[in-house]
Amino acid sequence: MNYMETRLAKLARNGDRRAFAELVELYKDKIYHLGYRMLGNRQEAEDIVQETFMRLYSNLHRYDENQKFSTWIFRIAANLCIDRLRKRKVTYSLDAEVNDGEGNDYYAMMSSDEDTPEKQVIVSETQRQIRKVIDNMPDKYKSIIVLRYLQDLSLQEISDVLDMPITTIKTRLHRGREYLRKKLEASGTRNYL
Repeated sequence: MNYMETRLAKLARNGDRRAFAELVELYKDKIYHLGYRMLGNRQEAEDIVQETFMRLYSNLHRYDENQKFSTWIFRIAANLCIDRLRKRKVTYSLDAEVNDGEGNDYYAMMSSDEDTPEKQVIVSETQRQIRKVIDNMPDKYKSIIVLRYLQDLSLQEISDVLDMPITTIKTRLHRGREYLRKKLEASGTRNYL
């Protein structure tokens, strides 16, 4: 996949609109999910997709072909999300976005063996609690938790995306998990992490 993306990036850099359209098609959903998971808002996630591809298009000449394309595009998107999070006021709450019609699928961090109504209520409430904690988590932990557990990136990929040493990633991941665990315990939610 990496070779194909590198080839598409080269073609797009040389003005091939079809190659750029293929890159958009390959990554638009992944970028949307990253934006939604980090920002918790559909409109902002859609904005992140557009901003990411605008930045990508105007900066294709800077793409280093020795670097994985996925790492580069995720770095652009993650940085845009982090910038938006920094600009938000501390009092801004995403609670109103919990029932936005998309459900809480992205925050389904636990598996369900049975689909009894009782189990569905517990799972739904747990997902709501996890989402609330992640939404209110300090940004330095939030971005790493989202990239690791919700985007399923490796520690090395997160290090590349956020341009941080892997030791810092490990430390923040550990502290982020602890933050999440403590907040979930304080709310009475069972620990499934």
